[in-house]
Amino acid sequence: RPMAILCGTVGALSAFYHDGLDISQAEDRDLSARRLIAKVPTIAAWAYKYSIGEPFIYPDEEMSFSENFLHMLFARPGNHYRVNPVLARAMDRILLLHADHEQNASTTTVRLVGSTGANPYACISAGIAALWGPAHGGANEAALNMLQSIGTREGIPSFLEQVKDKNSSVRLMGFGHRVYKNFDPRAKILQATCHEVISELGLERDPLLDLAKELERVATEDDYFVSRKLYPNVDFYSGLILKALGIPTSMFTVLFAVARTVGWVSQWKEMIEDPAGRITRPRQLYVGETKREFVSMSDRG
Repeated sequence: RPMAILCGTVGALSAFYHDGLDISQAEDRDLSARRLIAKVPTIAAWAYKYSIGEPFIYPDEEMSFSENFLHMLFARPGNHYRVNPVLARAMDRILLLHADHEQNASTTTVRLVGSTGANPYACISAGIAALWGPAHGGANEAALNMLQSIGTREGIPSFLEQVKDKNSSVRLMGFGHRVYKNFDPRAKILQATCHEVISELGLERDPLLDLAKELERVATEDDYFVSRKLYPNVDFYSGLILKALGIPTSMFTVLFAVARTVGWVSQWKEMIEDPAGRITRPRQLYVGETKREFVSMSDRG
């Protein structure tokens, strides 16, 4: 799986690049930061190529970051691939809007591991491992799976009734956010981007995208969801955009990691460069049994 390849390979980079590992030196920190931001998309694209049995495409320094990433994903040797500027702009926005977002699980993991003085490749690999969990990095994939389970426009009313049923385990994925209690501002940008991509690729009649558009309309006009401020979030639209681009769901979390690497590296550098920094040592409160009488082995049933 591409995430397994990404997690393991990024962690192994310290075995290939011995220079840049003295994190007490600003030059080394900067070198490692640049390498990570440059190499994670290459590793990600190659993980995808490996998973589908196609040859690797090497980076092209004349392209922008997003153009280069799309080229490595979809180009083939001997077959000229022109990167569509509309799709490159969409990828730009996805990567930018996913780059950093407060102290989420993966960012906290990077800082926790970094506080021990571990090399930056190990720190970012740890962040990737945390992102790998479906509760963190799998939200856009879950939103697409939800749409596939609904099936058709006709299935929307019954699905939303299940969501409203307190005794049901059915959840509305890709709506609402723990931080944003109103419309996710990132989602507004990706909403427009999603429509641009669909129009550019002529996918207005794609059944899944058509279903998503109808679900968006119905849910945002339903008092139950509006009163609870459950609006489409960034994951709802990013999953639709990635599907429209032809990227399989197995790569969704990998794309998230490519974007978040920039934020992880920035957080790591900020922490390492803080002179007051020290190893992170969370505290625990024991809430288990208190005093218990000792019972000898012979008396135990």
